[in-house]
Amino acid sequence: MASKNKKKKLSHSKENKRVNKKESKIETIKNNIIKYFNTFINFIKKECRSYYIWMALPFILIDVFIIIFGSSISYTNKHFFGTILFSLSWMILFIGTSLSFKEKIGKTIYCIFGVLFLSLFLLNNVYYSMTKTFFDFNLLESTSEGAPYIVDAIKNCNIFVYVAFVIIIIAFIKAFKKIPKVENNNYKCALIIFCVFLCIHLIAPLALGKANKELTWSSWRNPRNIYNSFNDNNKSMKVSGFYEYCFRNFYITFIKSQGALNEEEIAFLDEAYSEVIEHKNKYTGKFKDKNLVIVQLEGTDSWLFSKNDTPNMYKMMNEGIKFNNHYSYYNGGGSTFNSEFAVNTGFITPLSYTRNAYSFNKNAFPNSLAHLFKNQGYSVNAFHMNTGEYYSRTVNYKNWGYDKYNGLIDIDTYNDERYKLDRELMLNEKFVDLMFPSEGKFLDYIIAYSGHVPFDNTRGVCKMLYDEDTQKRIDSGEEVEFREMSEEECIRRQAKETDYMIELLVNHLKTKNLLDDTIIVIFTDHYLYTVEDKTLLDKYKNTSNNLINNTPWFIWSNNITKTNVKKVTSQLNILPTLLNLYGIEYNPNNYIAEDALDPKYEGIVFFSDYSWYDGNVYVDSGVVTNGKKISEEKLEEKNQYITYITRKNDLTLKYNYFKK
Repeated sequence: MASKNKKKKLSHSKENKRVNKKESKIETIKNNIIKYFNTFINFIKKECRSYYIWMALPFILIDVFIIIFGSSISYTNKHFFGTILFSLSWMILFIGTSLSFKEKIGKTIYCIFGVLFLSLFLLNNVYYSMTKTFFDFNLLESTSEGAPYIVDAIKNCNIFVYVAFVIIIIAFIKAFKKIPKVENNNYKCALIIFCVFLCIHLIAPLALGKANKELTWSSWRNPRNIYNSFNDNNKSMKVSGFYEYCFRNFYITFIKSQGALNEEEIAFLDEAYSEVIEHKNKYTGKFKDKNLVIVQLEGTDSWLFSKNDTPNMYKMMNEGIKFNNHYSYYNGGGSTFNSEFAVNTGFITPLSYTRNAYSFNKNAFPNSLAHLFKNQGYSVNAFHMNTGEYYSRTVNYKNWGYDKYNGLIDIDTYNDERYKLDRELMLNEKFVDLMFPSEGKFLDYIIAYSGHVPFDNTRGVCKMLYDEDTQKRIDSGEEVEFREMSEEECIRRQAKETDYMIELLVNHLKTKNLLDDTIIVIFTDHYLYTVEDKTLLDKYKNTSNNLINNTPWFIWSNNITKTNVKKVTSQLNILPTLLNLYGIEYNPNNYIAEDALDPKYEGIVFFSDYSWYDGNVYVDSGVVTNGKKISEEKLEEKNQYITYITRKNDLTLKYNYFKK
C-alpha cells in the first residue's frame, strides 16, 4: 500500500510540474504580448503624438470622395461596419509601417502608398465618370482597345474629381511635413502593426454578415456573398471600401488560383468545341436586317393567354410562329435572370455546382445575342423598370455586349410606384426615344414586371390597377364599394396590364413606320410558381413533374406566315433560332441547344434535377416515369446526350472557356 501511495504522489508531482510549466509558458507569452503592446502604445504616444491623424487624413479623404463620387450606385450595404473595418485595417498598416522605420525609410514608404493610391483614385474615378463602373484590373488585358479613348475620358471626367484630387494632394503634402523624426527602426512595432492589421482584416468580413449556403435568388444582395465572389465592381467597392477593393481586385485578377485545371475536363471541352458546323435551312435569313424586339414576360403563364386576359398577345401568338411545347428552365437562384442569361448567352445556370447566373459577369461570351447583332450594325439596348444594380444587370448586360441596360428608376424620378406598371416602359418618352432610334437597325430586349407578386389588391401592382379601374367606374357615375379581389383575379388583371404594354409597343411601331421592318419575340421567364394557392395551378397545368414549367414562346411580325411548332423547346433554343432567322453566321457547336426550326432538330428539354422531356417521354433519374414507350437503346442515347450537354454547359462556365 505504501508503495502504491508513493507512486501516486510521484505521479501527482510530475503532473503538477507539467501544469506549472505550461502555466509558466502561458504567463510568459501573456507578459510578452502586454510588453510589446505597451511598447507600441508608448511609441505612438512619444514618437507620433497627433501626427498619425495628419497622416491618416489623405487616406480618409480618398475613401470619402470615392463614396461621394460613387453615390449614384443605388446598392446599400447594411453591414457598413465591415467596410469601415477594412479601411481602418489598411490605414493602420500604411501609417504604422511608415512610423516603424527611420525617417528617410518611413517617409519613402509613406510616399509610395500615397502615390499608389492617388493614382488608383484618379484612375477609378475617371473610369467611373465615363462608364459608371469602377476600374477592374482585368481591363489591363484590353489596354490597346481602350487607349484611343483615354484622352476623351480624361477630358470628359467630372470636374469635381480633379478638385478632390488637388485637395488630397495638398493633404498629403501637409501630412508629409508632419511625419515625426524617428531615430531608429522599430521592428517589434512593425510586427505588432502587422498583427493588428491582420486581426482587424480577418474580423472585417465577419462584420459583413453570413453568406448564403444555398443558391438563392437574392444572393446578389448579400454583402458577404458580394465580397466572396467579388465579381460586381460597384457592389464590391461598396462592401469593401477603396483600399480593400484595390488589393482584393488585384489579388483575384492576378494571384488567386482558379483551381487546378482538370486535364480530362479541358480535353472534353476542346473536343466538344473542335468541330465547326455549317448551318442552313429554309428559314435561314428569313428576317435578315429586320429590327428585333424581344419581350421577356414576368410570370405570364400559358393559361393566361386568352382572348379575355391578353387579347393582343393571344392574337399575335396565333398569327405567328408558335412554339406549342415550350418550357422555361427554373431553379431557386433567380429564375427571371436565368431566362435572361439563357436567351442572351445560350447557356444556363450550372447544375453540378452552386453559382448564380448573374455571378458569371466576368466570363467571356463572344457569341452572345448582343455581340453578334452588334457585329451586324445593330444598336442593342435592354429595358426594364428596375435599377441596374438589381441582379447586377448593368454589369451583366455590358458584359454580354449591350450598348446599355436602361432602368426606369435609374433614368427618371417617380413619386409613386407607377414604374411597376408595364405601360410605363412605353409611355416614358426617354425610353421610347432609346427604343426606337430614328436611324439604323436596332435590337431591344424588354423585361416586363407587372406580373410579379403580390397578387393582392391592397398593395403592389394589383392595388394600382384596382384603384384605376375603380376610379373609372366612379367617373362613369357608379357607386363603388371596396371589394377584395381573389389571387386569381389579381393575376389575370396584372397579365392584362402587360398585354396593354404590348398594344402600346405595336402602336409605337406603327406610328414610326417601323412595323413592317420589325420582328417581335415574346416569351415568359418562368411559370407562375409565385402563386400562394398552388391548387390554382392544378386547374390549368400538369403539376405532377417538371412539365409544370410549360410557358409561352412565339415570334410575330406584321406579315409573318402562321406556323405551329410541336417540337419541345426551352429558353436555350431562342438564341440559335433567332441567329438563323436573321441569317447571322454562327457555329451551332458554340451553344447548348439547337435552332428549333431546323428539320433535323428532334426536340428535348432538361431540368435542374437532370430530368428531361422530349415530347414523347418524361424521364427522371434515367427512368421513364411518364409518356409513351421508348426503346432501351434510344433511352440510353438520350440519357447520354443530356449528360453530355449539361456537362458541356457547366464546364464551359466553370473554366470561362471562351476567354481561354
